[in-house]
Amino acid sequence: MFMKKLTTAFAVSAMLAGGVLGAQTAKAETYNLTVCGASPGGLWSLLGAGIDAAMKAEDSGNTVTYQTSGGGYANVALLEQNKCELAIIHDAEAQIASVGGGPFQAPQDHLTTVAVLYTWAPMQFIVSKDFAEEHGVSSLEDVVEKQAPIRILLNRRGNIASEIGEAMINAAGATLEDIESWGGSVTFAASSEQGDLIRDRRADAILNSLFVGHRSIRQVADAIDVVLLPISQDTAAAVAEEYKINTHVIPGGSYEWAAEDTQTVTLSAQLFARKDADPQLVSDVTTALIENVDKVSGVHKAMAPLDVPLMASSKTVPYHPAAVDAYKAAGAM
Repeated sequence: MFMKKLTTAFAVSAMLAGGVLGAQTAKAETYNLTVCGASPGGLWSLLGAGIDAAMKAEDSGNTVTYQTSGGGYANVALLEQNKCELAIIHDAEAQIASVGGGPFQAPQDHLTTVAVLYTWAPMQFIVSKDFAEEHGVSSLEDVVEKQAPIRILLNRRGNIASEIGEAMINAAGATLEDIESWGGSVTFAASSEQGDLIRDRRADAILNSLFVGHRSIRQVADAIDVVLLPISQDTAAAVAEEYKINTHVIPGGSYEWAAEDTQTVTLSAQLFARKDADPQLVSDVTTALIENVDKVSGVHKAMAPLDVPLMASSKTVPYHPAAVDAYKAAGAM
């Protein structure tokens, strides 16, 4: 009888131990998430693949699907409508949305930051060397002061790079109408169209957000002589303050034809979630990005500078509290 009771006691203990162990080692929830991006085939689609790889490194059952969209402004609405759990949005777009500017009728207070993805898409003022020499201009402010009849290309209306370009011109002391009154012109054209226009001498300058060394810039420089002109520190500071973006210096020598450091401003891409997103989800996504940042930085050579301190560096829209906790645990905040 004693042995029977002892055996039963051992069995109960084993069952209890197994239950506790099972609870401790239970498989964590897997995620099937959607991240809203932009057009297919661009860098943002690679970022989507990098986020997916980071999540899969934590659990092979996790899946992050990249959803094409109209870009940052559209993603603000898609996130609000729960069409995606995560969204890539430019810092300037998030700032405009948060105060109800631009296309929004009211402040969009559902946004919360998860991670900065890059900060190095500077506005580059690329000008035909012939035009710059003919009119003696060596900065955007020179163009304004001398009222040079520049034919300038901005990105398509509705694209944040176009809005920032116009803001730079305004901060330098002119309006788009002023440029036209000087005999110049302003043409809104997609990045893919701008190279052809300046190469064919139908424009004198491009003012657009592009990675340094972008193929389109190299193609223009191979076809015609160009110069990279700066904006003043005052102009940069004014635009940065208005849109809560960063000032930026393109290092001298980044191009063979641009020996001096060039002052400008830059757009950043950031990952956002809804303010009311599940804290565990945000924590798991942020932790996956922290622990597997190489999966994102490795998607393209342009992403090489990405690291955890950069991911935690946004000052535009507050971070989700669960993301803050994850960065603090990693020593990044």
